[in-house]
Amino acid sequence: MTSEPVHAVHPAQPLQIAYSPCPNDTFVFDALAHGRVPGAPALDVTFADIDITNGMAERGEFDVLKVSYAVLPYVLDEYALLPCGGALGRGCGPLVLTRGPGDLTGRTVAVPSEKSTAYLLFRLWAADTVPGGVGEIVVMPFHEIMPAVRDGKVDAGLVIHEARFTYQNYGLHKLADMGEHWEDTTGLPIPLGAIIAKRSLGAEALTGLAESIRSSVRAAWDEPEVSRPYVMEHAQEMDPAVADQHIGLYVNEFTADLGADGYAAVRGLLTRAAAEGLVPPLGPDALEFP
Repeated sequence: MTSEPVHAVHPAQPLQIAYSPCPNDTFVFDALAHGRVPGAPALDVTFADIDITNGMAERGEFDVLKVSYAVLPYVLDEYALLPCGGALGRGCGPLVLTRGPGDLTGRTVAVPSEKSTAYLLFRLWAADTVPGGVGEIVVMPFHEIMPAVRDGKVDAGLVIHEARFTYQNYGLHKLADMGEHWEDTTGLPIPLGAIIAKRSLGAEALTGLAESIRSSVRAAWDEPEVSRPYVMEHAQEMDPAVADQHIGLYVNEFTADLGADGYAAVRGLLTRAAAEGLVPPLGPDALEFP
């Protein structure tokens, strides 16, 4: 595929960007990171898990970042939400895993971050379905959660990403799917990860960046085999079939363009979370782009 040239104002230096090594991010950004999008800005890429990039955003450290939608209320003064490149979808929500059936009243739950979309979805689910309230919340690295549940160190774990496909390998029970609850109660897609960029880059550069990301997504869809070496290089020994499932789940029409449903999902999540006291309220124009 030959991408259409993007006419944009480019910064003198490459844009400092951080995104995760997960297959959906490397798939989305492969063409852009490797200079295969004509007219696009150069990138200086750093790989970091999303709990790290959330902190980077709060400190204003990079030009462009992949972050949890949950962190937006804390960073939108400095950053703009891009209308593409992120992760929303259906049937792709976080799971609550336990060793067996039961309820979570008073139970200890391991989560990967308290400033994550998964955590907001979990708290909204618990407010509706765990009338006695959950017990202690323990933050631990994502890859440690399933072993901790299996070994009885915690009563339950909130898991994301490829754990949807691998939790049965740990002998664990799916207690609830946060995405199913969200979709059943709102009818909207599940907002997971966002791409944000500094407002100080200027409206024209932000618009050009968004078009470059869209072109990168389309290039990956048109020739997925071209992105495979980049995806697998950073997939942390993930089975290629699991990487393909991961991409198929998290890279979809909302990655190319949030659209009306995507924006409604983001505002709906953050409005409900603010009503529960989990995040600060959004201003009326906070999500406008650029």
